[in-house]
Amino acid sequence: MTTYGVTGASGQLGKFVLNELLEKVAASDIVAFGRDTSKLADYAAKGVTVRAIDYDKPEELPAALAGVDRLLLISGSALGERPRQHANVINAAKEAGVDYIAYTSILEAETTPIKLGREHQATEETLAASGIDYDLCRMGWYNENYIGSLAPQVEHGVITGAQGQGRISSASRADLAAGLAVVLVKGEGGTTYDLAGDTSWTMEDFAAEVSKQAGKPIKYVDMPEAEYAKSLEQVGLPGYIAAVVANSAAATAKGALENDSRTLSGLTGRATTPISQTIASALKN
Repeated sequence: MTTYGVTGASGQLGKFVLNELLEKVAASDIVAFGRDTSKLADYAAKGVTVRAIDYDKPEELPAALAGVDRLLLISGSALGERPRQHANVINAAKEAGVDYIAYTSILEAETTPIKLGREHQATEETLAASGIDYDLCRMGWYNENYIGSLAPQVEHGVITGAQGQGRISSASRADLAAGLAVVLVKGEGGTTYDLAGDTSWTMEDFAAEVSKQAGKPIKYVDMPEAEYAKSLEQVGLPGYIAAVVANSAAATAKGALENDSRTLSGLTGRATTPISQTIASALKN
């Protein structure tokens, strides 16, 4: 019997991964980790083992990970803290006897102009030094990253950004989760998977699609990185987060989020969700 662990299981991506795993392995062979286990009650009711985990309590991590053979390490949400937190998990996994780790990294982690890539690169280096078999799941952006402000954008007829003509090979969370589940179950270690959407698009393409579906003109306005960051602060984002978002957008103009490998759909055996479909779902809500 092989036991599969998923960190960050109570998050949106984590729950999609659990759903996919339940189609592949017995619920009794899955361990779902989260800070707030109450958010995993539905999975516990299905027979999934649920355990609390806190990346900032390294002394507790080995016991939490005990009995897990294969672990999906979903990157944490604490920007700036992730290299340390992930190292805590990786070191504990080694102590607990975990045989294999799959890690959710970022496309082209070694060279990406996206500053957040440095945190992923640091985690990749920790994995390489750990002695544990591992695979890297370098992911592009979610479709869902682009629809959070769709209602006000449609209302005002303007979508702003700093992506220029950069192309975005996005996929839905469900698509990426399906790929991660396949790697967790079948990965043999030593492989880097580039997980991105089958097709790419620009922000002008995105605005045109929103215009078409909303039935009104929507224009894309490209801004310098600093100006875009300032505009995000003006609508309520904390300064640090605004800077991260703006940097990721500006890096898109340099090709950071374009990938034509189709590795993801090859793993799952199904086409990735087009951005038009995600837009349609968002406009219905």
